[in-house]
Amino acid sequence: MRRPRFDVSAMAQAGKPMIVAGLMSGTSADGVDVALVRIRPQGSGVDLKLIAHSSFPFSPGLRRSVLGAMDARSTTTAELARLNWRLGIAYAEAVRATLATHPVRLDLIGCHGQTVYHQGRPARYASRTFACTWQLGEAALLAREARVPVVSNFRPADIAAGGQGAPLVPLLDYVLFRDEKRGRVLQNLGGIGNLTALPPSATLSQVLAFDTGPANMVIDAVTQLLFQQPFDRGGHIASRGRVLEAVLTPLLRQLFFAAPPPKSAGREQFGREYVTKFLARCSRVSSKPEDTVATATALTARSIGLAYQKFVRPHMKEVAVDYILSGGGSQNRMLVAMLREILEPLRCRILASDDLGMPSQAKEAAAFALLAWQTWHHRPGNLPAATGASEPALLGQITYA
Repeated sequence: MRRPRFDVSAMAQAGKPMIVAGLMSGTSADGVDVALVRIRPQGSGVDLKLIAHSSFPFSPGLRRSVLGAMDARSTTTAELARLNWRLGIAYAEAVRATLATHPVRLDLIGCHGQTVYHQGRPARYASRTFACTWQLGEAALLAREARVPVVSNFRPADIAAGGQGAPLVPLLDYVLFRDEKRGRVLQNLGGIGNLTALPPSATLSQVLAFDTGPANMVIDAVTQLLFQQPFDRGGHIASRGRVLEAVLTPLLRQLFFAAPPPKSAGREQFGREYVTKFLARCSRVSSKPEDTVATATALTARSIGLAYQKFVRPHMKEVAVDYILSGGGSQNRMLVAMLREILEPLRCRILASDDLGMPSQAKEAAAFALLAWQTWHHRPGNLPAATGASEPALLGQITYA
């Protein structure tokens, strides 16, 4: 059955710009990023300009609730229902606060929602085999508060088309960062690491994108447990430790890192259970907690290096590459130093997305503003080469104000 078409607005038909707010709360569950962007059609593509961006941390209680719901061993339907609505309130408050400091006439919102479970590959359940994903955050609350339509729940349409529902940022990477002469890799360092590889003069079919493994997820978890700090600010703790090679080497042989793209990951692979085993392995080798944080940091850096060497470098035909970092991990100086040590000998120039006009904290939120604009204009938002979907798909569900 064909998905029904809907009429685009007169504004879009006239080629006039729309102002779209993108909202992102990632697997680190530390808060909401909001990006206000102006988007207009440009030939067969789009022109996107960032107007403003803001970040809003979750309250400690809300963060505990989000982390408790992620891949939870046990919870209740009441807890999940309440969290869905509480996140809707948080998203509405974030949009309201952003518009208070950056007043614009908003036309549309794209809200990723908070992922509480993501199973990108099919698995057996109740006598059927399928993939699934679940993002929370009640869009009706957000639409009513902002008085504009909201596009949310982006991942399921890609999964229904045979994809893994991730990564979905590559379309923005292609729009903003494609270069005629240089190869570019966009590496996001959120809770999970993901990259987009753009060969020089890349077409959409030549885009390679996949999750590289944990970025901040394991680092943050061990820092919280061992030092009672939410994250290793600037990589200071890791800088005082040594990498436990006896722990790290077997971890990097695990199936996820060797598996070819497309692939996606989340707390299901690198969350609570993984961290418990990681801590136990480190404690058998060293009694110094700084060594554990240093080893977690090296796990991120070296898994990214492996991904580049095994899958990306052959795809880029070994040209010189701009390796562009974004996300919270780009502020971890120890992690960035480790990445430089691994990637610069491979002809990679390490940059931040800020250097190219897109603040690292705004990038993923801006991506979901673009995806919302694509859906509103009946354009697909996934890249099958990145997600593994059988065809391009219209992503998300529209909630009208």
